[in-house]
Amino acid sequence: MNHKRVWRVYREAGLCVKRKKRKRLVRAGRPARVLTAANQEWALDFVHDVLGTGQRVRVLSVLDAYARECLALEVDTSFARQLTGRVTRGLERLVAERGRPESLRCDNGPELTSRHFLVWCVERKIQLVHIEPGRPMQNGRVESFQGKFRDECLNVSWFRNLWEAREKVEAWRREYNEARPHSSLGYQTPEAFAAEAAAPPASPPTLAGILKTEQNGALSSTNFVSAIVRT
Repeated sequence: MNHKRVWRVYREAGLCVKRKKRKRLVRAGRPARVLTAANQEWALDFVHDVLGTGQRVRVLSVLDAYARECLALEVDTSFARQLTGRVTRGLERLVAERGRPESLRCDNGPELTSRHFLVWCVERKIQLVHIEPGRPMQNGRVESFQGKFRDECLNVSWFRNLWEAREKVEAWRREYNEARPHSSLGYQTPEAFAAEAAAPPASPPTLAGILKTEQNGALSSTNFVSAIVRT
């Protein structure tokens, strides 16, 4: 049957089929939080690459937003069913080593919006901050880090298999944290800056300590004068 005739009969019969509009995710923007210490916010994101065998892999980046320290680079194949549990397993290990973060900032990818991930955050009382769709710079710290990671590691390395990729990526992560100064950290390495921020502040001098210091200084001066008189 001619499509024109179908359209004519359709219009004469007054038929009307409503087209379903595509549902779009809407998230309200949140102002960037002013960070004053480590573990206040961790930033998460994924980056893609390909092995020498043609197999695609994904790398989960976990960054401390205050100290700019790369906490983990988890390399795994891109099986969505496996990756959901892979994300929480990696975060569990980091929480056991470094303590629980106050919040996680991430995009709206399926691994980071799944029920498994949401329940994991609720059970551990971690605030989950999703950025607005199409606004990657709301997670700008990890985006900047991933630019360096791709230019200096992924684009210049050849990974023959998954285990070699994990080894080289981990070596680059250690170099980034331990040997590379960061301009926004006063040209300190992220590891040194994090250690300095975690150190307890020096206690102010007490009155007793000041009097004791002055007393010791007075005694030293007296001994010095006595020695000169004896000579």
